[in-house]
Amino acid sequence: MGWFKAQSSILASVLISIFAAWGYLFYQHNQMTSQPVSSMWMPPSEPLAWGFIDFALVYFMWAVMMAAMMLPSAIPMILAFARVCRQRNSGPQLTYLFISAYLGIWLLFSSLLTLLQWQMYGLAWLTPMMDNQNSISAAGILFLAGFYQFMPIKNACLVHCKTPMGFLLNEWQDGPAGAFNMGVKHGINCVGCCWAQMLIMFVVGVMNLLGMALMTLLVIAEKSMPVQSKLICKAIGAAFIVWGAFLLIA
Repeated sequence: MGWFKAQSSILASVLISIFAAWGYLFYQHNQMTSQPVSSMWMPPSEPLAWGFIDFALVYFMWAVMMAAMMLPSAIPMILAFARVCRQRNSGPQLTYLFISAYLGIWLLFSSLLTLLQWQMYGLAWLTPMMDNQNSISAAGILFLAGFYQFMPIKNACLVHCKTPMGFLLNEWQDGPAGAFNMGVKHGINCVGCCWAQMLIMFVVGVMNLLGMALMTLLVIAEKSMPVQSKLICKAIGAAFIVWGAFLLIA
């Protein structure tokens, strides 16, 4: 009974974090759509005009977005890790350390997304409302994401994410340091699986809630569908490539 409460507490904490992240994104989207442009903060369109607060706010937006989009797909791995901890008579604190390390990798990736958005403003690829205004750049991102789906590294990372118990059996390390290292390794594999898909937010609009939801569902489906990982990778990749070609000819 004590373990059931501990596992329920872990799952509840993850779900609360997910709902809080999505709640913040809904709030930000509502602010953008309901307020006059003159009264809201937007990233400067000139890269040299960016200050620390601009970088910080854009980074925070991406960090929350990554947590909202990637934590749901990590729940099977988190619960599997917690189950193994129970079998080894380890407390739930190791699971929280694993989650923190996993999220830490995505928060680090958010820094790269922030810098990429900064550069895209300099290239005039984004509007002040963070929508893409250059069809060639949008198509290029889709081609990149599409062709990446056919690469062996994508399939290898997806296999890792689709088989939580296999990862834990092969990579298990005891103690707090082990939990942290495993969380980092899972985060790196997860970024390796999904980084290109996250770039598609620059195509549909950085704060496009529907786009976030669809990408989240796509990641979940990719990791959970009972089909061969190579098959689903190629199907999604082909869809991205067709989408990119349509943008070029439309």
